[in-house]
Amino acid sequence: MDPRSSAQDVMRCDLCETAVVQMHCDTCLVNLCTACVGKHMISDQSINHKVVTFQTRNSMPLYPGCVTHNKERCKMYCKQCDIPVCTKCIASDEHLGHKLSEILQILNEKRDKIIQEQTELNDMIYPTYQDTASDVQNRMSQLEKEYGDLSTDITKHGEDWHREIDKLVKKLKAEVNEMKNTQLQTLQKHLDEINKVMSDIKNDVNSLEDAFACKDISKVYSVKSDIEKYRTLPPKTEPSFPKFTPGRIEEDLSKLFGALSSSFLTSDKHGYIMRTIQKSPPVKQLLDEPETITIDTGYGYLYDVACLSDKKIWTSGGDGTMKLYSINHGSLLKSVTTKSGYTPSNIAITKSWDLVYTDDYYKTVNIVKNEKIEEMIRIQNWNPLGVCSTSSGDLLVIMVSDDNKQTKVVRYSGSTEKQTIQFDDKVKHFYSNSHDKYITENKNLDICVSDNGAGAVVVVNQAGKLRFRYTGHTPAPKNKPFNPQGITTDSQSHILTADVNNHCVHIIDQDGQFLRYINCGLSYPWGLCTDTNDNLFVAQMGNKQVKKIKYLQ
Repeated sequence: MDPRSSAQDVMRCDLCETAVVQMHCDTCLVNLCTACVGKHMISDQSINHKVVTFQTRNSMPLYPGCVTHNKERCKMYCKQCDIPVCTKCIASDEHLGHKLSEILQILNEKRDKIIQEQTELNDMIYPTYQDTASDVQNRMSQLEKEYGDLSTDITKHGEDWHREIDKLVKKLKAEVNEMKNTQLQTLQKHLDEINKVMSDIKNDVNSLEDAFACKDISKVYSVKSDIEKYRTLPPKTEPSFPKFTPGRIEEDLSKLFGALSSSFLTSDKHGYIMRTIQKSPPVKQLLDEPETITIDTGYGYLYDVACLSDKKIWTSGGDGTMKLYSINHGSLLKSVTTKSGYTPSNIAITKSWDLVYTDDYYKTVNIVKNEKIEEMIRIQNWNPLGVCSTSSGDLLVIMVSDDNKQTKVVRYSGSTEKQTIQFDDKVKHFYSNSHDKYITENKNLDICVSDNGAGAVVVVNQAGKLRFRYTGHTPAPKNKPFNPQGITTDSQSHILTADVNNHCVHIIDQDGQFLRYINCGLSYPWGLCTDTNDNLFVAQMGNKQVKKIKYLQ
């Protein structure tokens, strides 16, 4: 083991390798004990040794060595030749009349440029490429969906044609059977008439045979037949058969069925816009007394609220409906019933301002567009609970397994699973297995989960590493255990969570430090959301009202 770097030993002198380091030569980058300083100074007297205490090592800048004059250090910089130069270089005719600058000035300019370029790369260029990659991924997902829908439309149209053709074939075959039966009946009647005549002929033949054999002349003389009638044969009946004339189906069929327009990709070099450096949001102070207004919803049980805009909110309650209300007028604008008819586990608003909801009955995540519900994600063996839309447009869904033994957070891009967050570094579960869980993303991209079963707010970073757990603050307004439900964040990266037991909302900062309670006559607060002006909306299960709260200046 090297005695100079042993973990069980202190740092040793580079010359004697035994004494403790006390000094350092900034010129030669050598560690020295006091006894070896003189030895080092005379080892190469052509060098201007800068010996300092070990604690202040590297305090002097290390000038670059001159490539022309050995052992000389360059303290100047020739801008015309774009190289460092020493005093001997300057004295020579090689740089006569050239513009020279102190190399430290050039160094500082270079450092400023490095910082500028680093800032531009980190804060503008790389995020722009991230946005571009996300945009391409979204377009690929859209392409899959659009082409899938196109194939479905063609299949459906083909099925419609098959149904119409089947109906037409059935109709024509019915007409054929009707024609056949009509002609068969006519021919059968004609056959019956012929058979009757044949029977009469047989009878006459028998009478003639009897008369021929009879000895009684009077009987023979009296026998008469209708032979003249029989010589006139019945009219011949011949059926006329219909013919089927098929329509042309070669080139005309595709025109009748439908045709595809051409597809193409366009390239626009001006299509993407470089991201600008985002300024921090203005700092807002908490109000001493929050300002509130209330909106009646009419639910038997009110659970969730999601801000569509500063003027409209979506709500969900215990009757399987999701209702859109005007904030200013408190009026109901529209109502949508879930596909299953059961209460959504959670509702949220996407970046494109569509409503999404989780349905643990069908195990799906659904989106509402123009009051029509479309299935986005179907989950096997897990029940989706809380859902939120992220700044990148992804969806975060927290879910519990069918056997109620596991809980995880899954990030989706469209319907594609991108990330799973379930265990910490010691493979221990982040979350409890209760079904009351809500999720949101903070402005710093942390993922925040209110875990009712654990009595905690669990916050991990974007990579899924635990940042902190918040388990409440004492004294609480009602002196009851922390019972978190809905969760949201604001422009200041505050985390707000509803505490049902204590009829209040906790405000903590992005690092988990308690700031304040919002305690303004709330009745069993449940769902939470904030609008773009940092107004807080609280769905109160106790009185079925949504309360709008202005809590920031």
